[in-house]
Amino acid sequence: MNRSGVLISNFYSMYLLLNIVSLRRLCRGILTGILLTSLLPLCAANPVKKEGALTDSIPAHWTYDAHFNQSLPTDDNWWHQLGDPLLDSLIARGIENNPNVVIAGKRILMAKEALNSARAGYYPSFAMQGGWTKGRSSGAIGDISTPATVTDYFSLGINMSWEIDVFGKITAKASQQKALYNATRAEYAATMVTLCANLAKAYVNLRVWQAEWAVATEHIASQEKIVKITEARHEAGLASMLDVTQARIVYHSTQASMPMLEASIRTTINSIALLLGVYPRDVAAILETPRSMPDHHQLVPVGVPAELLRRRPDIVEAEYQLAAYAAALGIAKRDFLPTLSLNGSIGTSAHRAGDLFSHNSLTYSIAPTLSWTIFDGMARRANMASARQQMEIGIENYNNTVMTAVEEVDNAIATYAGTLRNLDILDKVVEESRKSLDLSLDLYKRGLSPFNNVVTAQMNLLEYQNSVVAASGNALTSLITLYEALGGGWDAADMSPQ
Repeated sequence: MNRSGVLISNFYSMYLLLNIVSLRRLCRGILTGILLTSLLPLCAANPVKKEGALTDSIPAHWTYDAHFNQSLPTDDNWWHQLGDPLLDSLIARGIENNPNVVIAGKRILMAKEALNSARAGYYPSFAMQGGWTKGRSSGAIGDISTPATVTDYFSLGINMSWEIDVFGKITAKASQQKALYNATRAEYAATMVTLCANLAKAYVNLRVWQAEWAVATEHIASQEKIVKITEARHEAGLASMLDVTQARIVYHSTQASMPMLEASIRTTINSIALLLGVYPRDVAAILETPRSMPDHHQLVPVGVPAELLRRRPDIVEAEYQLAAYAAALGIAKRDFLPTLSLNGSIGTSAHRAGDLFSHNSLTYSIAPTLSWTIFDGMARRANMASARQQMEIGIENYNNTVMTAVEEVDNAIATYAGTLRNLDILDKVVEESRKSLDLSLDLYKRGLSPFNNVVTAQMNLLEYQNSVVAASGNALTSLITLYEALGGGWDAADMSPQ
């Protein structure tokens, strides 16, 4: 037989060796008949009993007043409903640049590779080796002395190792990694929800500070005019110096609030820049220009909160974490079962490199191995008990996550509804305070009322106008908190890193 024929024959033999995978079915049948009857209960595929373990008690719906009348969000990107294009652009920029989002995306990729690594256990591993060996064995170690043996040869071959998944241990490991991968995707979604909510809240805080600055500026101009009125009346002998000093006190006290308002505006811009993953100088120009606050009267998606709440990324993550713990318990139970592996090799060995592919140089081995740990100092039992406790912790964590989510939604709805009612009343208070200031000032000019009534009216109007601004900001913040509590904006089922 020529060299090419020998080479074809050798590789055909290798092909026959690799097709030894049919032994898996045979071994599965034999071992199943002997072992599974008594040991399979240890390998429950899903050790979690949902009945009585998961106290998922999300309400079917909440019923509140007419402010909450939308069954489902028309646009899951809830920030669009606030009608502020600048906020939309800021959130889009934050999604691209925020370091926490980038890190969460990297975690998804890591979890995906861990899943691929676990699934690789289904397949055999092959390794190629080649080398040259020279050795000498003594001939004088037996009862009869013989000449020493010298070996000098080249070798080339392929080794195969394969753990056959008879009892599903590799499947359980793959299930565990898949659950962890999905939990990481949910974590990414939670990061996105938090980022969008924090950006929107910081943006609202900025507009609140700017609105209070505008209110203070308006009052300073008005109070300056009143100071001039008191000064003119004092010069005409119609008022005492006390009126002038009281007017100046109100005027300067309002001026004193301006530096702190300006500092609050600057620090809020810095906070927004940090969330965007940029330096403050990159966004200061577009944020320093005052703009009106978004409308706080919005349709709120709470008509079917059970459906909305279950998509919350933290609840989804807790579910997948629990699935991973259950899979880990299954892996620990399968450690009590035997392991079937198949090792094999095929290659050539020859004294001269030119003879490596001759017929007589072929070598191969096949070694199916069944290993079963009989005693390990109770280590496996301890591992299984630890895995069971971890799964029970996961159950409690899931229940706690659900209850926390329900509480957060309830609190956000109550706060938003209460703030809206508060605003309705404050608007009336501001209107009456403005009338009070006009009337008291008119009476003072005619000498029919003391100046302290004007002072009181000025302070009340400034206070109540700031209260309206703050309440408007609180309404927007509680609305954003409600969207965040409902997991709005990002669905963990569709998450993939940007």
